[in-house]
Amino acid sequence: MYKDIAKLVLYRDLGEDSILLKLSKIFEDFDHGDYAKEELVRRIYDQIKRLLDLATSYGFDTNLWHNYLAFVLITNENSFSMTCEKVGANDGTVNTFAKSDFKVFKNLFDYDFSTIEKELGIDCFSVITNYKAIGKKEQMYNKNVSDKVQKISRAIEEAADEDDIFNIVTEFYKAYGVGMFGLNKAFRIARDENNKLKFIPINNTEDVRLDDLIGYEIQKQKIVDNTEAFVDGKKANNALLFGDSGTGKSTTIKAIVNEYYDRGLRTIEIYKHQFKDLSEVISLVKNRNYKFVIYMDDLSFEDFEIEYKYLKAVIEGGLEIKPDNVLIYATSNRRHLIKESWNDRSDVENRNGMHTSDTIQEKLSLVNRFGVTINYSRPSQKEYFDIVVKLARRSGIDMDEKELTAEANKWELSHGGISGRTAQQFIYYLLGKQK
Repeated sequence: MYKDIAKLVLYRDLGEDSILLKLSKIFEDFDHGDYAKEELVRRIYDQIKRLLDLATSYGFDTNLWHNYLAFVLITNENSFSMTCEKVGANDGTVNTFAKSDFKVFKNLFDYDFSTIEKELGIDCFSVITNYKAIGKKEQMYNKNVSDKVQKISRAIEEAADEDDIFNIVTEFYKAYGVGMFGLNKAFRIARDENNKLKFIPINNTEDVRLDDLIGYEIQKQKIVDNTEAFVDGKKANNALLFGDSGTGKSTTIKAIVNEYYDRGLRTIEIYKHQFKDLSEVISLVKNRNYKFVIYMDDLSFEDFEIEYKYLKAVIEGGLEIKPDNVLIYATSNRRHLIKESWNDRSDVENRNGMHTSDTIQEKLSLVNRFGVTINYSRPSQKEYFDIVVKLARRSGIDMDEKELTAEANKWELSHGGISGRTAQQFIYYLLGKQK
């Protein structure tokens, strides 16, 4: 194993703490006879546990060794894989090195663990190559990742040689990309122990679609039209969805991410205290072959908060222009994102008969930088009842419509008033009461 891994060129940057390199060192010590049996077994079990943890996290099954190798191939960001993500495989000289690396992975896929198992009296490799996961696939947060990894894993198992693996892997890079962006649809950001910005996949995203949001057809069409233009590489605008609480603003954004994931749309959720990192986030994704929506939920600022200035500079106004593969979608309960006060009028001047305030203009200018603003207003009672009835029928609740609306009316009076969210909560209440 270690002799093969030493031949890697493009895929050699695996990380010193990677399972593959740790196992490679174990097998090197085994071949050289430079080990104490109990210590070597302990080291092997350490890596087996890591494989099991990875399998549990991502829902791998059947052959965990093959799943792991496939996972390495489709997440390793190198000059070859990144180029394939952008333009696909071509006839460049680099393909020679790529196929050489894929030959190594073919050997790793076919690796025979029986010798070391027999010598050390263990069977852990036999167990992980014939593994049955616990739990239902559809209940796994990482099902999207699991399905892709295992599809690639099975395809490589059936590959005749490195040429077949080359075609399998490069087609995946072109279709989905490479690394975490290729496997996941949503991310948040954080700083690691070295203060380096990193993207953290959000694996338990809600599987909601635009059709799940009843009503608001005009509003949904506006955001669809804007997003369609964006993913098609045309000019598109930053969007602000504002209006009453519980009307479906956030649901619309989540649905958009799900609808356009297969067309290369990814979302990065950023909180207000992270706005100072916006420029760095954009610099890290601007050269990737994806379209990124930077999502800001429940956006608003008190009059003493200045984070909005970072946002203004990024949207429009800084020296560096926002790249074509990045848009900002925000939701807010406020039409004007920054709280105004009477003190803002202290600098009002009369200019040619017009009363103007620099402070007020400063605060309103943020909203003006969103090219698309969409109002989600509270539904009327009739619209509320219509939402309740349609949600009930979708959920299999066959209560008489008159009784249903009467109960929905009583519910909203004590649960926050009329809104789509209140209607959904009422349906959950009814489902919870069913036997």
